[in-house]
Amino acid sequence: MRQTLRIRQLEALMAVTTNGSVTAAAADLGVSQPAVSRLLSDLEKSFGFQLFDRRKGRLVPTQEVRYLQPSVDRVLELMKQISDASQNITQRKAGHIRVACLPGFATSHLPDVVASFLKDRPGVTMTIEPDRPERILEWMVGEQYDFGITDGFNGHPGVESRNVDVRTVCVFPKNHALENLSEVTPSDLADENIIHTRRDSDFFGRLSKAFQQANVTLNSHIEVRQFTAACELAIKGVGVSIVSELDAVHYTDRGLSYRPFKPFLPHTLSLVRPVLKQPSLITLEFIEHFSESLNAFRTLA
Repeated sequence: MRQTLRIRQLEALMAVTTNGSVTAAAADLGVSQPAVSRLLSDLEKSFGFQLFDRRKGRLVPTQEVRYLQPSVDRVLELMKQISDASQNITQRKAGHIRVACLPGFATSHLPDVVASFLKDRPGVTMTIEPDRPERILEWMVGEQYDFGITDGFNGHPGVESRNVDVRTVCVFPKNHALENLSEVTPSDLADENIIHTRRDSDFFGRLSKAFQQANVTLNSHIEVRQFTAACELAIKGVGVSIVSELDAVHYTDRGLSYRPFKPFLPHTLSLVRPVLKQPSLITLEFIEHFSESLNAFRTLA
């Protein structure tokens, strides 16, 4: 029964083939000459044929070895690739991350975060899939994605979540009268058309309550699903809106202006991942990277 081939034996074979001597091969491999001789002897026994002929003081590979050489080269190159890949994984420089997010994030905050994360990680690839919160929850429960960015999450035994409260602001076109204020309250919006999120959303419920407590009518004008859509509409002058500052900042160079909204009305983001799916090291690192990107927008209350 033939012995199982070892990578070190093949490395010794190619080192001697390249250098023509055991002494030079040992120096290249960083081992002793007897160690190289032993590796070659064991390999000859495993192959069942002679590996080298001695000609003018040099070891010359036999025709059998020359025939095997392309295959041996491929094996050693593949092992090098595996070694490099494993090192990259250990150093968080390789891997694949599947991210599900709210549609607005796919075009506002997330691209900058992904770009900064991948800058020094050329071996990392990503899938980014935007969809509504209900669908993101399904994907997390089904372990189809590694990480999700959503809102309105009420908990699920199959999903681990971390909530982050971010500041909200009132957005409006540049040169609007509201720019003269240091902060905006419901009373300041009594005569404004309001662009707002879905009526069945938690955020709209809290916004509506803030207007009621101020005895101000919320002039509902346009209902949207995403804050990014509200920002786009506000730029065009069709109304004002209360949105996450996280979204608003990405539109200031396109004609949008904003001021802090009072009373305190945070927007809650949920960072979610499957409970039973063991996350890769690179996934955990990306989650922390994304979480840190929110620090400038977190509420202090």
